[in-house]
Amino acid sequence: MENNAYKEKLAEYLLQIKAIQLDTENPFTWASGWKSPVYCDNRKLLSYPEIRNFVKEGLVSLVNEYFPQTDCIAGVATAGIPHGAILADALGLPFVYVRSKPKEHGLSNTIEGDLKHGLRVLVVEDTISTGGSSLKAVEDLRNAGEEVIGMIAIYKYGFESTHQRFEDAGVILKTLTNYDFLLRAAIQSGYINNDELETLNLWRSNPSEWLSVNS
Repeated sequence: MENNAYKEKLAEYLLQIKAIQLDTENPFTWASGWKSPVYCDNRKLLSYPEIRNFVKEGLVSLVNEYFPQTDCIAGVATAGIPHGAILADALGLPFVYVRSKPKEHGLSNTIEGDLKHGLRVLVVEDTISTGGSSLKAVEDLRNAGEEVIGMIAIYKYGFESTHQRFEDAGVILKTLTNYDFLLRAAIQSGYINNDELETLNLWRSNPSEWLSVNS
């Protein structure tokens, strides 16, 4: 999906419902412990049917355009599960999901669902930041003997280090929108001013250094 109008509209939606929040004065703390002026929680869009369907249609378009050979959809736990299940239902495809670690009881599964061998699997994630957990899911699927043909996600930050990790892992990544379109939508809507825009650009260019300076 190379439709810039779609990417910008989705970014507007995510800001509107506060699935993505920007605050350069009071940085958020990520699960990793990082301090960041950006926080993304795309679970929120599940509560808005119009936006949820907008995302579903976008994901279907990504599959049709880039991954038409998909045999199975795999969601990354936990945030990728609902979007992956919705997409699999729309396409009439099998669905599984990948845990961050094996279940601590029962069969100790890492991959949940009836995963057949020899399938061409497309991984679904909600947000791509460093890419660590997403690529761990790819590794688990490959270890199970599956061919991972790529990954799609709703949003990515676009860190250069993350791009390199995906390239090194041989994983094609396509997203519905990204940080650049988010900032464009935020400026146009008056959500941020030019000074805040500069700070947000500095953070994305080198988040580790930005964090150390602002800690």
